[in-house]
Order: sequence, then structure tokens, then C-alpha cells
Amino acid sequence: MKRCFIGRRELMLASAAFALAPAARAEEEPPIHVVKGRGCECCEAWVDYLREQGFTVTDEVSMGTLLIRFKMDQGIPAKAFSCHTGTVDGYALEGHVPAADIRRLLDERPDAVGLAVPGMPYGSPGMGSEDSRDAYDVLLVGRDGSLEVFTSYPAA
Repeated sequence: MKRCFIGRRELMLASAAFALAPAARAEEEPPIHVVKGRGCECCEAWVDYLREQGFTVTDEVSMGTLLIRFKMDQGIPAKAFSCHTGTVDGYALEGHVPAADIRRLLDERPDAVGLAVPGMPYGSPGMGSEDSRDAYDVLLVGRDGSLEVFTSYPAA
């Protein structure tokens, strides 16, 4: 019976490759730009979450009617508004959209405005612990302003 041992060199190479994986993924994925309100902690938490997930993120502060105008210019209907709006590769991201749904959107490339998580559901990325989250839906925003469920997250 032949035994397989991992040597020190193989272990170090594997560790280095694993450590570089998020950076490599960020280079493959398009950057996300986030427009948010001044001093909004949940907006900051979502930006930090996206970076932890390997995305390259830029952000800017906008307030009041300028922020609302930006959302409308992206095609987000008022009934889907949340606190911040991101853009990625021609799509809009409204609210606390999970990274897995952003990646799915970019993989599937539907003919749509983008994704929205209306309101600020507890347990969505940047809004508290996912271990005790409220149920929420990620909605696909159609070019006509229609909304359909893209992904459902059950309460935990």
C-alpha cells in the first residue's frame, strides 16, 4: 500500500494559492460602484462585505434627491428602493444584494435592469447576523419596472 504525504513545499504552495484566490477572482469580476448616503453604517457594511467576497468596490456619497435621482436613472422603481445603489457591468444593484446573486446575475446576463432587495431586511448582507435573519427575496428588476423573485432566502 502506497502512502501519500504532503511535503512542506506542496503545503506552502497550496496555502499561497488559497490566499491569492480572492484577489484572482476580483481581477476576473467587473468592479462594483456604490452610491450611498453619508454616515450610513449598513451601506459601509455592505461595501465591506462585497470586498470580503472578493469584489473590487468603489463608493461615493450622495444625498437626498441626488441619491433618489441616481436610483431612478438606473431604472430602479420606487417600490424597490433601499438605502444604497450599486452598479456592475451595466446592471444596477439596489440594497443589500448577496454576492452569490450578483455572481449569478453576471453569469446568466438576463435582459434586466438588475437586482433589488427592497427595504433593509435583517440578516441580509450588511444588516446583521445571517444566523437569525428575516426571510427576504432578491428581486430581478425588469426593464419595464416589473419585479420578479430571483432568489428567496428563508428566515433562519
